[in-house]
Amino acid sequence: MSLMAAGVVLAAVSLDHVVGEPPARLHPVAWFGRLVGPLDRSWDAPRLVGAVGAFCLPLLAAVVVALGVGLAGDIEPLAGGVVATIVLFSAMSLRLLCTTAIDVLEQTETDIAGARASLLALAGRDASDLSAGHIRSAAVESAAENLSDGFVAPLAGFGIAGVVASRWLTPVATLAVATAAAAWIKAVNTMDSMVGYRSKPVGWAAARLDDLVMWVPARLTALTLSAAARSPDPLVMGRRWAQTPASPNAGWPMATLAAALDVRLEKSGHYTLNSVASLPTLTEGHHGVTLVGRAGWLAALTTAVVVGV
Repeated sequence: MSLMAAGVVLAAVSLDHVVGEPPARLHPVAWFGRLVGPLDRSWDAPRLVGAVGAFCLPLLAAVVVALGVGLAGDIEPLAGGVVATIVLFSAMSLRLLCTTAIDVLEQTETDIAGARASLLALAGRDASDLSAGHIRSAAVESAAENLSDGFVAPLAGFGIAGVVASRWLTPVATLAVATAAAAWIKAVNTMDSMVGYRSKPVGWAAARLDDLVMWVPARLTALTLSAAARSPDPLVMGRRWAQTPASPNAGWPMATLAAALDVRLEKSGHYTLNSVASLPTLTEGHHGVTLVGRAGWLAALTTAVVVGV
């Protein structure tokens, strides 16, 4: 694509590392969540309403972003890059993911009740009866899964859409399309996290779309985690357990991280990954978060190289 696009990726990741999450009142993802909120109620035809919402709302987000980046870039290319950086920064979250996971891990040693409460920021499961080992397992699992959904997926969308668009479009238009793709993927994932539950028929389409969209990022995340561990073995071993969870995608990063750490990751009554190993210790949990952070930076640098060249 261009050095501008590579600069956007590196600037967005650096902002995430230095600044972290923007305040909720200024966060574009929070704004999008307010659009999704009214869908989450009873409807006479919930699946139809959900399908229309799953198609229209992420598309609306992508169009708004494309217009914003494109118009700014037409005025001044650097301005388009700044807008694209802000959007991509808002669509990704690595620092908050790692710090939250570490906080949960630390509390398992000193404040088990606090660890159970803090886990809700990472994993949507009942933690009231979880042991310290199972809380650490949930934190590691969630760090791996959220690396895919909340970081690698927007980057992959930016890179793939940008490379494809660059064959036909101007640099400014290409940057607009790439950024819009990242925003669209983030919107799809946000809808799934809000309404994509079996108990919510209105979220059926959002959940299925999320399964489709996250297929490539989940496997790319497994690859980057294995690269972060400096060995192909976690990816090779993790493939054995990747289909154990009900999700067609979440198992890939989780299983790869379980293999890299040689620990058992388990959600009781749902799945067990690497059943012959033990639940993670505090040290192993920290190592897992370190690998997640390292994999995130590998994904960002790889994307910057791809779009820059």
